[in-house]
Amino acid sequence: MPMFLAPAQPNPVSETILKIRLKLYASLAQYLPPGAEKNEAEISIAEGASVLSVLEKFGVPREHCHLVLVNGLFATPETRDTHQLKDGDHLAVWPPVAGG
Repeated sequence: MPMFLAPAQPNPVSETILKIRLKLYASLAQYLPPGAEKNEAEISIAEGASVLSVLEKFGVPREHCHLVLVNGLFATPETRDTHQLKDGDHLAVWPPVAGG
């Protein structure tokens, strides 16, 4: 009787999870997850997540993101959808400011 090898089982996809610091200032603080303190929270994101995908995940309106910094460096509106965050990054966002 011939013996057959069972087909290989696909390996479960393991997604790498990264930790970053999300800081939302002024009126944007309302979009931080529960448990956030002093306008910031440590969050888990999937490897390859962009600045924009993180902000969308928390419901932060794109038009309210005026000043966006990654590790203290300005992220232009053109790069926010393609800049991939790395483990340990700090993402800080401010809304437009008015006043005089």
